[in-house]
Amino acid sequence: MSTSDRSLTPDVIAIIKATVPALEAHGLAITTEMYHRLLADPAISELFDPTHQSKGTQPRALAMAVLAYAKNIDNLGVMGSAVERIAQKHVSLEILPEHYPHVATALLGAIQHVLGAAATPAILDAWGRAYWALADILMGREHQLYDVSTHAEGGWTGWRTFRIVQAIPLCENVTTLELRPTDGKPVIKAVPGQYVGVDLDIPDHGRTRRNYSITSRPNHDSYTISVRHVQDGTVSSWLNSQSCEGHEVRLSPPAGNFILPEHFDTSVAFVFAGIGATPMIGMIEDLAARPQGPAVSIVQIAHSRETAPFATRLAEVVRNSGGRITLDTRLTSIDGRPDAEWIAARIPHSATIYLCGPVGFMRDTIQGLSKTGIPADHLRYETFGPDTGVTD
Repeated sequence: MSTSDRSLTPDVIAIIKATVPALEAHGLAITTEMYHRLLADPAISELFDPTHQSKGTQPRALAMAVLAYAKNIDNLGVMGSAVERIAQKHVSLEILPEHYPHVATALLGAIQHVLGAAATPAILDAWGRAYWALADILMGREHQLYDVSTHAEGGWTGWRTFRIVQAIPLCENVTTLELRPTDGKPVIKAVPGQYVGVDLDIPDHGRTRRNYSITSRPNHDSYTISVRHVQDGTVSSWLNSQSCEGHEVRLSPPAGNFILPEHFDTSVAFVFAGIGATPMIGMIEDLAARPQGPAVSIVQIAHSRETAPFATRLAEVVRNSGGRITLDTRLTSIDGRPDAEWIAARIPHSATIYLCGPVGFMRDTIQGLSKTGIPADHLRYETFGPDTGVTD
């Protein structure tokens, strides 16, 4: 489809909005079929995490994103934060303009397959235009992000080879991996909260890609990531073993917009469960190092003391803060999973609140905190894997 055929004219917008009921009824079937078609191409399938496909989280996330796009196609300004998250994730996985036609073909084919005769030529044409209108926005933003990474100090384009020089147990079931570039040159100084795309070739398994939060303090020499061992997980099992030391992996430049602003007019709270600590640790240390930083409340939720990531680093931050930073730890093996009221009692209701953890925890906490009187616009959150609509 040419650029001139991608405009969202009033008639196209009207058709897209008229398809909302069909998307509500059949959206998951459409996206499931779309991924079935898309992943039949090995060159495309390696871009995706097979776990998200087997569990159905990727199709569900896309179904909700497509529905949100259709509902807001006449007011795309409200989609700005979602578009930015998608663009950041795309650049971490090195999604390029040549990948977009594959998605268009799979999506339109899936719509026709699932809706049958209801997918009229007018509907397929409208969705083709709508897809490319959004694709143009994403490709434009992704081009900007690629350009920034290329020209940053220590920056690079595409995938860069790193070596796993150390695999150090962080706590029970979590290993921290130190990654250094094989060319010995500087790397981009990551912003706390960002992640890297990791392209791995695992012995006897093959190539796959993942995103992992950067857990090292910002520097120009190396990155560390901290990986939770998932039972029966091929990738996490290998990365949590000593056998990964010495192996080479490829990294994309740091990405992600779950980061701190330069200044705060409020106090700040961090609420995280399990491995949700990984994007938070750098942010917390960043605020601790600011001479005029805000008051910080930390709520860490873990199964046990042995499984609480970064316990030593957090204790050091609190100890050196002069009372400006507080930490409450909830061990679910002893006290059970906390509800939103318990969390809300330990953080200022006027604070800017950063949340990260498993999807169920995130959904319950976000909805619960709103019911305690904490304004929804005070919440900032990150979900691992596809954004599955934790507020729905």
